[in-house]
Amino acid sequence: MNMNKLHRIIFGITFLLPVLFFGQNDRETYPPKGFVYVHKVIPEVAYDIRYAGDHNFIGEPIEGYKNPVALLTSEAADALRKVQQELKNQGYQLKVFDAYRPQQAVNHFIAWAKDTAATQMKPEFYPEVDKKDLFKLDYIASRSGHTRGSTVDLTIIDSTSGKELDMGSSYDFFGEISHHGAPGITPKQERNRSLLKNTMQKHGFRPLATEWWHYTLENEPYPDTYFKFPVK
Repeated sequence: MNMNKLHRIIFGITFLLPVLFFGQNDRETYPPKGFVYVHKVIPEVAYDIRYAGDHNFIGEPIEGYKNPVALLTSEAADALRKVQQELKNQGYQLKVFDAYRPQQAVNHFIAWAKDTAATQMKPEFYPEVDKKDLFKLDYIASRSGHTRGSTVDLTIIDSTSGKELDMGSSYDFFGEISHHGAPGITPKQERNRSLLKNTMQKHGFRPLATEWWHYTLENEPYPDTYFKFPVK
């Protein structure tokens, strides 16, 4: 074989090997840099990842949710770990419904909201809201804080029984009763909401006025970035 040709072949192999191996590893890195699995940071947390299944306001698995797991930015997960520790000392645990939400899931919500005939879950999740008003009432939007990776939907459960504390409305219920300070809930339900709210705020999360379960890390690391990698 011509020596020049042999040298070219050897050079080509030497150049390609790092690209093939290291490039592949980069593509397969998951979770992406800056994100963690919540269960690896806080093993005690319980989960009911609604959008990975069909028990949600749409009634089917949501695009972008390949597995029923929760991901958050490292900063949000670390703050949530402190919340869990404080509640654990009182005999409680956190239960997570949703955390990081990919943009394709939000797009799924938007497409569903425009289909006014798809109302099979209305009796459970939005009995008093006309579906055509979901955008106007801000229940559905083109962007979600969840997509930035530092927002979590959650509740509190009793560590012994595993039962959720009564918050006065169920998760993802579209209605005024889900608002903080809503009239019509009992003093016990208000105390339960306050326990969650006060503990989350103490450790750096801010609430959403219209959803008792929704909290965002105040100093989120990606305030202007909306991610689209899947939950898996």
